[in-house]
Amino acid sequence: MRVSVSNLLGQENAGFGYLKSQLPQERLSIAVLGQAAAQRAFDEGVRFTRDRKAFGKTILDFQNTRFTLADLAIKLQVGWAHIDWAIRRHVAGELTPEEGAAAKAWHTDLQFEAADTALQLHGGAGYMNEYPIARFWRDARVPRIYGGTNEIMKEIVGRALSAV
Repeated sequence: MRVSVSNLLGQENAGFGYLKSQLPQERLSIAVLGQAAAQRAFDEGVRFTRDRKAFGKTILDFQNTRFTLADLAIKLQVGWAHIDWAIRRHVAGELTPEEGAAAKAWHTDLQFEAADTALQLHGGAGYMNEYPIARFWRDARVPRIYGGTNEIMKEIVGRALSAV
């Protein structure tokens, strides 16, 4: 479509460059959402395993459950520290495209891992729509695609390594 020069936002034919300059921020925002969703799925898994009983004790009383949730708790702790680091870099104008891509890939993978693990700990109940974890699990799939697939994020990080 034709747009008069007086109505242009920025320079003519520079739109793609403007878009590219904001990709680290977009990917960071996806990473933040992924981290928060991972935390929510984890919290749901802990809540359910504290309440649900099998063989006369709660699911959380089983060592495998505790170790599984402890592993996620550790990853979440590291994830929150990484999110804080990435936000500080972004606010300072220092977040690189590779760092934004890495954050998006890592945190959305963590989101899927946390949702999948929490669903598994729910057993068959986790697959039923009455439980929030069923929706969390379904919703955890798409963030690994939008904003650029996680495979593309790894390509961006990998290309930067080749350039060094």
